[in-house]
Amino acid sequence: MRRQGFTHVTELVAGEQLTIGALVITATPAQHSGGRGWFGPRVESLGFLLRGQQTIYFAGDTDLFPEMQALSTALDIALLPVWGWGPTLGAGHMDPYRAAQALTLLKPHWAIPIHWGTLYPMGMRYLRPRLLQAPPYLFAYHAHILAPTVQIRIVEPGQVFEMPAR
Repeated sequence: MRRQGFTHVTELVAGEQLTIGALVITATPAQHSGGRGWFGPRVESLGFLLRGQQTIYFAGDTDLFPEMQALSTALDIALLPVWGWGPTLGAGHMDPYRAAQALTLLKPHWAIPIHWGTLYPMGMRYLRPRLLQAPPYLFAYHAHILAPTVQIRIVEPGQVFEMPAR
């Protein structure tokens, strides 16, 4: 980040907090490989809990893990990954069903599926386009069954979501 010109950079590890005005950011654990390619660094995978006027959980790139339940204190929104990169999922990723299972632990008011529809191996976009389009809708289907009180909002890449007042 500093090499890109950012002058104020604060790194966090799981459990650490950063306060910016009225916003408190807490780094949370995530279950995902910390490797960044063959020659890249190994880093701790994180999610973030943002507390301000609303409480938002950004899961990051993660698989389902039981400790998610500890994050469920009055969540307004959970941003949950529902796919990975390419036609198959490896360890450290939630598919639409596992992301819906996470809702039973987190109990947010709203959930937005993320980590879908943008990255795909070259050529696969044309051979198997459903994998770019289906994950958020499968998540909504499973969420309706497993966590029917959670409001699901699918936000297409590039769209904006404004949370309605409670």
